[in-house]
Amino acid sequence: MKFEDYNISYEVKKGLDALGFKKPTDIQFKSIPPILKGEDVLAIAQTGTGKTAAFAIPILSILQEYKKNQSRDDGVKCLVMVPTHELAIQISEVFNKLGKYTRVTTYALFGGVEQDPQIKELNEGVDILVATPGRMFDLVSQGYLRLHRINTLILDEADHMLDLGFIKDIEDLVKKLPKSRQTLFFSATINDYIKSLAYSLVKNAIRIQISPKDPVSKNVTHSVMFIEMDDKRFFLERIVNEHPESKILVFVRTKVRAERVKAAMARVAIESETIHGDKEQASRLEVMKKFANGEIKLLIATDVSARGIDIPGVEYVVNYDLPDVSENYVHRVGRTGRGFNKGVAISFCSEEEKPILEEIETFLAKPIQVIGMDKRDYNSTIEFTADVDNDWKKLLKDAEKEEYKPKKRK
Repeated sequence: MKFEDYNISYEVKKGLDALGFKKPTDIQFKSIPPILKGEDVLAIAQTGTGKTAAFAIPILSILQEYKKNQSRDDGVKCLVMVPTHELAIQISEVFNKLGKYTRVTTYALFGGVEQDPQIKELNEGVDILVATPGRMFDLVSQGYLRLHRINTLILDEADHMLDLGFIKDIEDLVKKLPKSRQTLFFSATINDYIKSLAYSLVKNAIRIQISPKDPVSKNVTHSVMFIEMDDKRFFLERIVNEHPESKILVFVRTKVRAERVKAAMARVAIESETIHGDKEQASRLEVMKKFANGEIKLLIATDVSARGIDIPGVEYVVNYDLPDVSENYVHRVGRTGRGFNKGVAISFCSEEEKPILEEIETFLAKPIQVIGMDKRDYNSTIEFTADVDNDWKKLLKDAEKEEYKPKKRK
């Protein structure tokens, strides 16, 4: 079945055609018809399978037909709740691209920036609001945002919203919305807690689950390298140098680690940027823009940012540190191999991280392929680094050996 065969508005079909979208992915094929009918949907699908378009296409079509018969603006009609600023921006961009030829307006609302321009935008009229909880509730409490005309509530990356502690915000939000609304619940993973929340929000929902036995995309090749913690930077240097034209996304465990890895790359003349919670919003947006357009090829991120990074053409994901939570592995590697593209995920595993690797493999229900290295290959990676600091270490070791070398008797 092709998009041209769907009962969606001409303007949305025109937008799909302009983007080169001909056939739906599995999640789109199963989600679009029930959403068009106004039914509640609970969808579980791997990241990178086209989830955003799965709800954006039918919602745009519904609102476009509604606006043809509506002469005046009557407030926000669809609310998309997301966990991060970056995700809000990227989802709104998908709506705007798909809805280019419609009369439907979409706006991303998030904190960390001045609210006056946002209030002005809301006053001018917004049909679809993609928002993070904090700023949205601020504007509701100040009377600048009204939610009484919302027909559709969409919770995207719902599992991550719960991880970040947004459950109370979601419960408070629901109290302010019309009871007769349509609710769409999208998540990459599911457990009993998420299931309980989902069923408290939806009514007689159509349940859709794509590839439930394999939580990661089949487009991604997975491998692991056993590397000591202090040596990881040398192997990242090697990967970058061996793939100079590739976009590489690196995940680390903490903000401090992100900056340290960036500094290590700078020492070997490799340009990189970081994205994490300590960055100002304007700085994060600038970094994402540079990575998206290829100005920088190496981006170092923490898990908090993982869901917000939806950059086309990320060929490699490197788990510099293994994630604390095994489910986060899915979201990290989901940044590559998106849609019909192929991707590669490489994990660095130190001795102390082996128990985490076992948890990840249990979660995936399969082992991750090990990249074998003999001692010679391992050592050559370290010896050929351009890191000046490492050269000094080597000189010190050589000096120590020389100092303690037994002297020959005359």
